[in-house]
Amino acid sequence: MLTLHHLNNSRSQKIVWLLEELGLPYELVCYQRDPVTLLGPPALKALHPLGKSPVLDDDGQLLSESGAITQYLLTRYGKGRLAPDPAGPDATRFLECLYFAVSAGMNPVMFKVYARAFKLVGEPLDLAATAELEHALRFIDLLLGERTWLMGDLFTAADIQMSFIPELAKAVGAFSGHPVIEAWQARLYARPAFRRSIERGGAYAFAPSPLD
Repeated sequence: MLTLHHLNNSRSQKIVWLLEELGLPYELVCYQRDPVTLLGPPALKALHPLGKSPVLDDDGQLLSESGAITQYLLTRYGKGRLAPDPAGPDATRFLECLYFAVSAGMNPVMFKVYARAFKLVGEPLDLAATAELEHALRFIDLLLGERTWLMGDLFTAADIQMSFIPELAKAVGAFSGHPVIEAWQARLYARPAFRRSIERGGAYAFAPSPLD
């Protein structure tokens, strides 16, 4: 049995959503951030040395990092779903998106978070992070173009993972003038599996409530 250790308002929400899209049976263990520090509870550190969420438990085998969990679930349980043909023309773009979503696309977001935490808003580090985050958003714009999803007509796990970047860009006040992305987000949030992920995983501050 799959068990997902899930922290509210974190990238873990994307794994809940992925599990719902795949229709896999799983148990959910929920954790709440400290309301003051916004850090995860000590129980996560006791579970895994990184002390972060998500953590996937597959019959006693623990796996952290959302990108790794995504690839693991698709490889072991996906049966070809939520991914393009690995021999097809979209395979390279798909892999690029999966890794961009957890690396280059997220780095400027984290720098902006640190700038806020250490009272560096408006300083060169913060401004550079804003520019780099805008570059990441323009990359998503370019990938989407006039497509419905990042892979064209095919909805994939890349859409799930990449959606975290504009969500957090909005949260740190660094998102404007991206109607293509906003239209894509509206399509994402209308998906039944996304709605189920909120019902099961709890309120998610970075996206509209399905009940709104």
